[in-house]
Amino acid sequence: MRRRMPRIPEPEVMDEPLGAAAYARSDFSDVNQAFVDALLARVGSLKDARAIDLGTGPGDIPIRIALARPTWRITAVDASAPMLRFAREAARKSGVVGKVRWLRADAKHTGLSARRFDVLFSNSILHHITEADAFWEEVKRLGKPGAFVLLRDLARPASRAAARRIVERYGRCGPELMRRDYLNSLLASYTVSEVRKQLARCGIGALRVKMVSDRHWDVFGRLPP
Repeated sequence: MRRRMPRIPEPEVMDEPLGAAAYARSDFSDVNQAFVDALLARVGSLKDARAIDLGTGPGDIPIRIALARPTWRITAVDASAPMLRFAREAARKSGVVGKVRWLRADAKHTGLSARRFDVLFSNSILHHITEADAFWEEVKRLGKPGAFVLLRDLARPASRAAARRIVERYGRCGPELMRRDYLNSLLASYTVSEVRKQLARCGIGALRVKMVSDRHWDVFGRLPP
């Protein structure tokens, strides 16, 4: 039986200015709105909530949530100063200044108070992180008992050739820099089986892990009460 390709880590922080600018200027509106729709469908009519985005990048997702749920108090965390500059500018243009708190911090060790958040979410952070257990321990620490969790990320393909086929299918129209980063992200991603083992080690194995497309998985559910 052929073994799946091993994970190839990539840099944890996207703080190179050209790379951050290319990412911030790319059009992820459809996939970001799909993520927001999935999150809001899971939390239902929750009106008064503290929410946190771990690895916010240029901030499009928390901005969309702030527009959809203006009573939520949202904290958006990223370790990249260039990404947060783009996020703050996007918030200004979207009219949500003051509705999102932007925090430069390591998502594995945010320094925020424990059991603070009702909703924890992230899109595409885990493939940047090699110490995945530390990240999940921080998720568990930050969330209130019973908090909603939704994280989405890429699933590592079985081979480099399979990863290249995904890039050709979904990223062929993008600039070469983004195509390269997309391939590297696929190679650095975790499988569903690996994520389930991470959650079990951290005592939050009740969260579900499910493939939701040919290249993405979701972790979703509630933290233990």
